[in-house]
Amino acid sequence: MKAIPAQRSVLIAFYSMVLTAAAGLAPHAVPQTADPAPPDKYAWLEDINGDKALAWVREHNARTAAVLEKDPRFAQLQADALKVLESPDRMPWSEFHGSTVYNFWQDSQHVRGIFRRTTLKDYLTADPGWETVLDYDALSKQDNQSWVAKDIDCLQPEKEMCLVQLSAGGEDAVTEREFNLKTGKFVEGGFVLPRGKQNEAWLDKDTLLIGRDWGPGTMSESGYPVTVRIWKRGQPLDSAKEIFRGSTKDVDVGTATYDDGEGHRTALIGRNVSFFEHQWHLVLPDGTHQLALPLKTWLEAFVDNQLIFSLHQDWTPESATAGFKQGSIVAIDLDAASKDPAHLKPVVVFAPTAQEFAQQVATTRHHLLLTTLEHVQGRAYVYTRGTDGNWSRKKLPVADNLTVGVVSASLLDDRFFLGETGFLNPHSLWLGDASTGTLKPAKTQKALFDSSEQVVEQWEATSKDGTRVPYFVVHRKDMPYNRNNPTVMTAYGGFESSYTPFYESVLGKLWLERGGVFVLANIRGGGEFGPAWHEAGLKTHRQRIYDDFYAVAQDLVARKVTSSRHLGIIGGSNGGLLMGVEFEQHPEMWNAVVIEVPLLDMLGFEHLSAGASWVGEFGSPSVPEERAFLASISPYHNLKPDGHYPEPLIFTTTKDDRVGPVHARKFAALMEEYHLPFYYDEITEGGHAEGADNKQEARTDAVKYTYFMMKLM
Repeated sequence: MKAIPAQRSVLIAFYSMVLTAAAGLAPHAVPQTADPAPPDKYAWLEDINGDKALAWVREHNARTAAVLEKDPRFAQLQADALKVLESPDRMPWSEFHGSTVYNFWQDSQHVRGIFRRTTLKDYLTADPGWETVLDYDALSKQDNQSWVAKDIDCLQPEKEMCLVQLSAGGEDAVTEREFNLKTGKFVEGGFVLPRGKQNEAWLDKDTLLIGRDWGPGTMSESGYPVTVRIWKRGQPLDSAKEIFRGSTKDVDVGTATYDDGEGHRTALIGRNVSFFEHQWHLVLPDGTHQLALPLKTWLEAFVDNQLIFSLHQDWTPESATAGFKQGSIVAIDLDAASKDPAHLKPVVVFAPTAQEFAQQVATTRHHLLLTTLEHVQGRAYVYTRGTDGNWSRKKLPVADNLTVGVVSASLLDDRFFLGETGFLNPHSLWLGDASTGTLKPAKTQKALFDSSEQVVEQWEATSKDGTRVPYFVVHRKDMPYNRNNPTVMTAYGGFESSYTPFYESVLGKLWLERGGVFVLANIRGGGEFGPAWHEAGLKTHRQRIYDDFYAVAQDLVARKVTSSRHLGIIGGSNGGLLMGVEFEQHPEMWNAVVIEVPLLDMLGFEHLSAGASWVGEFGSPSVPEERAFLASISPYHNLKPDGHYPEPLIFTTTKDDRVGPVHARKFAALMEEYHLPFYYDEITEGGHAEGADNKQEARTDAVKYTYFMMKLM
């Protein structure tokens, strides 16, 4: 069970969407050799909590705050951001548990949040009566620790016994404690997992599968677990029995257990040999058994005793007469797989077309739910398995130009919540019945900004190699085409993650209401057009991603929407790398660049935080051809002392234990050495996000939009 809504950022993972199309393109030419990198003079900033490094951070934070936080617009922007972030009119996202609905909520009285519940009937009213189950602010005070809510993982299908994940300041490493959802209390003498990057799954009410740091050789070079042990209630943690071991070269080894609500249960171990390559092992009484699946396969769900997988490569099973296309969703019978895991007989559930690609899979007790993108338009279906083993589907009635996703689904019956969102459409929830394929209105969020004068359009740009790249533009209906419109543009371009329309109240309140234009580019590297759209930008082909982004900017200028004087860009994480590359490759195109929680040292990223886990996406500096390409695009290594760059805003957090603050620090330090202007903002908490709570996020948002207004308006 997820205890918290998706993180707010330029990518609102309202629903995590993935998959891609566009193959047969010539690889980007790169040199075959590269000079070794010189000694890194700013390696001392890699001491994340060192006194010298933190003194440097404080100095640069103060310099930035003296300009941006003292700007006359800052205070009002911060107040406006906090108002919408804490608005009582926000959507209370829900999680099904039978006839009970759970919700995680933050406001001015609950800064770190509360986990609360009500009945489904009451939830559907305008003013539900909520019962608090877990108060994170009170727990933080009791423990004298700045807890940030992460997941709550419960034993299915009853969902009574749970493990609550608690993060210190927002980092990925968590402490886990057993919690009884029915009584609303932590279990005295129950399971407790000390802080660490770890994963767990309930085998039964007294047994857990655990992946964590058990000592030397049990963690990957990326910093994640590679062994799994069985831990029995009452047993000392260190004496848990190992049942599986991967390699320290793997990204990690994870665990999962499923219950289909019909009495069928299964446990699996996923060995992630790279970010995109996985081995799946059934946990059976006589040990673990690997399923004969292709490496680029992801386990999605379990329903009607069927394991549901998504294929990210073409696959023809042994002895099969026909194969399955990349991007397909297939079902495999658990009983047959348990008896003969080496000879699987999959059945297709969904096959992609030239325009439609799978995004999200969920299940109710008897049915499978699937959302897709059809030319970046959201679609949703209910699939039902027939007595002959084949699957039929019914299309759900959803609107165009919106992102759709399954918010939660019940394993005790066939009810589910389907969400819709768009740039100008406040979040809405529909209560669905998978047995009939019907939807009825459940909740609609009130508007949190004035969108009455706004319009959304979808345009296309032509990239350097001729590929058509779609993008969305949000602007005033009376926008003049005079090249003077202040415009903020974003994209992600990696890891098969799809960027789709979303209702971002802070963006609307702070930027759109004030006359700004917003652009979302669906560049390669993402999942909008199936796996091939992603693969077209992998490793040494990555320049295509950067060319796509630049092509959209050129198209905006050609259409007279904006000009380089009024064009700003923003991106985080892999999107932060995108911003760093665009900052250097086309400095004349932008007047403002926000680089958030970024990767920037692409010759050293493997040894920074969880960097080793992303070699499947970026390539490795240890491979000569890949190193040559990485050297050619690494922002930290391509910054020029005489470069005519815009003045960027570089943002990160000390508590980011995924990408880490080091990339941002070293890049800023090099800019300082070269006497290049920049703003630097590093907050203490927040993890790989904008802040650990709404107040921190509101301050971060105000800093960013003050900067954009100063540069573009």
